[in-house]
Amino acid sequence: MQNVRVRFAPSPTGPLHIGGVRTALFNYLFAKKHGGTFILRIEDTDQTRYVANAEKYIVDALNWCNIPFDEGPNKNEKYGPYRQSDRKEIYKKYADQLIENGNAYYCFDTTSALDFHRTDYEAKGETFIYNWHNRTKLTNSISLSKDEVQKRLLNGEEYVIRFKMYEPESEQETIESIDIIRGPISFRKDILDDKILFKSDGMPTYHLANIVDDHLMDISHVIRGEEWLPSLPLHIALYEAFGWEAPEFAHLPLILKPVGKGKLSKRDGDKLGFPVFPLEYKNEETNEISRGYKEDGYFADAFINMLALLGWNPGTEQELFTLSALCEAFTLERVSKSGAKFNPDKTNWFNQQYMLLKSDAELAELFAPIVEKHLAVKDEITSSSTPRNDAHIFDLDYITKVVSQIKERATFVSDFWELSSFFFVAPTSYNEKAASKNWKEDTSDIMKELITVLESIKDFKSQNIETAVKEWITSKEIGFGKVMQPFRLSLVGDMKGPHLFDIAEMIGKQETIRRIQKAIATF
Repeated sequence: MQNVRVRFAPSPTGPLHIGGVRTALFNYLFAKKHGGTFILRIEDTDQTRYVANAEKYIVDALNWCNIPFDEGPNKNEKYGPYRQSDRKEIYKKYADQLIENGNAYYCFDTTSALDFHRTDYEAKGETFIYNWHNRTKLTNSISLSKDEVQKRLLNGEEYVIRFKMYEPESEQETIESIDIIRGPISFRKDILDDKILFKSDGMPTYHLANIVDDHLMDISHVIRGEEWLPSLPLHIALYEAFGWEAPEFAHLPLILKPVGKGKLSKRDGDKLGFPVFPLEYKNEETNEISRGYKEDGYFADAFINMLALLGWNPGTEQELFTLSALCEAFTLERVSKSGAKFNPDKTNWFNQQYMLLKSDAELAELFAPIVEKHLAVKDEITSSSTPRNDAHIFDLDYITKVVSQIKERATFVSDFWELSSFFFVAPTSYNEKAASKNWKEDTSDIMKELITVLESIKDFKSQNIETAVKEWITSKEIGFGKVMQPFRLSLVGDMKGPHLFDIAEMIGKQETIRRIQKAIATF
């Protein structure tokens, strides 16, 4: 394959939606698959929607996702600058070139005049399109004399530059193209409008800027969302007008709502309780904070794996891919033409799978600050005399053992505390329903005998505890439930948790006995 150069070209108008992240990801995977270059270009031609911290957010998001750009703002600026606002003079030069060769023209139509034409067309049941069939009747350099045009320009009259689209000979005349994902596609020439290429504020529109930049930056493949498909005939026509070879095009399907139809939006995430941005984002004007996958506890590799399978499939049943494996397997030909429905539950599943792939020691490192935070809060709201298993709580080896006991039941590291708090602090309350069911009139006496059994165990290991307790239960002919249920309730405060004797071993003999004594006193 030719030297592959692809670009991700977001507008800095706010946080990066996961649809944009997926576009970046597919560009990255395609580039790495073919030993190519992944470029970040900031398309900030629309200054009215520019958000100051959006570019930094985009860069931070790509870095968190482990798909950093090879070229871009402040990095390997071989074809720079990479912000379109810094390239204004370049675009003016090419706009003028199109005017000189007759492929573009000046338009002096006022907003009110255009509104009049739109209203007039609507009254006739038609749609106003500024193109070949009416351009000679409007106020532009095609309908005006050269002297009049020059006079208006010298007087500083506001104008835009429009592209002179084809003049079709029939309704059947089309523009043909091949999309890598969608195959052959065609567009009727007679309904194409003369798009604005250069605005009255001196900035180019997306259409001119992206064509010029893609050419000057030697972009080989344009991989972008399907919302740009209607713009493809204009872009093809622009390449022809400049006499440039066009890159290959691939238009990605939309990411759809989990329920119903339509494109996934922030509102869907807010309504159904999941983020649609990779990182948390704060709107500096409204102070509104939007959730991010990173801050919600998702692993970057799980997030990326999930995104890769939204609209692409490897042709096998495999679902878990490392980033390097994705680079090897990815092909644009296996990207779907139809939209991919987002599934929050499947996203959680991916996170759980990646969590289980990590070592207990790795997870303990992530869990340790959470333990410390919770215990600090406990200290603030309880008296200093509140009993706690302080011998172990800040021991990373101990936290690692705790993680090994509970990680199978978690989806996020943030779930660990709820599943394991009893390993660190004695219960301060008991599940009322469980207590009512399992603590009977004779339970306290049984628990006192259990304490005697536990005190007699010299090597307080899980297997030894289990053997001693079960032999005692059998010898006393007590039902196992009459002992084991209140025993668990005493240690945990509820009828949950891993193997009971493992809990006893980990918190130690003294703490185990103390918790049983507390339960006896409580009930």
